[in-house]
Amino acid sequence: MANGQEFAMPTALRTDFDAVTVRSAARKSKDGAQARRLLALAAIYEGSSRTEAARLGSVTVQIVRDWVLKFSASGPDGLIDRKAPGKPPLLNATHRAALLEAIEGGPIPAAHGVVRWRIIDLAQMLWDDFSVSVSRPTRSRELRALGYRKLSARPKHHAQDPEAIEAFKKGALPPSWTRS
Repeated sequence: MANGQEFAMPTALRTDFDAVTVRSAARKSKDGAQARRLLALAAIYEGSSRTEAARLGSVTVQIVRDWVLKFSASGPDGLIDRKAPGKPPLLNATHRAALLEAIEGGPIPAAHGVVRWRIIDLAQMLWDDFSVSVSRPTRSRELRALGYRKLSARPKHHAQDPEAIEAFKKGALPPSWTRS
């Protein structure tokens, strides 16, 4: 190249596809973003420049290059948006097994200082044994995933009338409507 500048050759498209098959795949696609990407690549197959394909796809040339790489690696399915992997879970199989063992065995009042497990007690056990700190929502979600549910006593209002409760149980309530 002139002035010592070198340009990389553009990444080649797959040879087992052509503009017609790519447009056909775009037509059959249920994903709008995938169809837009396929149509931009079909323009390249027809001889348009990558800049023109970027303009058709409303993206930059770098993104078109990324589409070409994904398409070359996986075909039309490579252009479907995938769910991001997300953050890995804090608790692994060893932590979950320790939780299961503690829950099934129940607390020892003399050793654990509690007569029933609370989520906060299980969190303290995880910290003591594994130095793993987990937020309350995460602890609750993990226990639900293991098949456990939080149980609590039914709350009782401080001004509840015991006679009204008995009357309700017997069905001796006055009718809610009367004939006029």
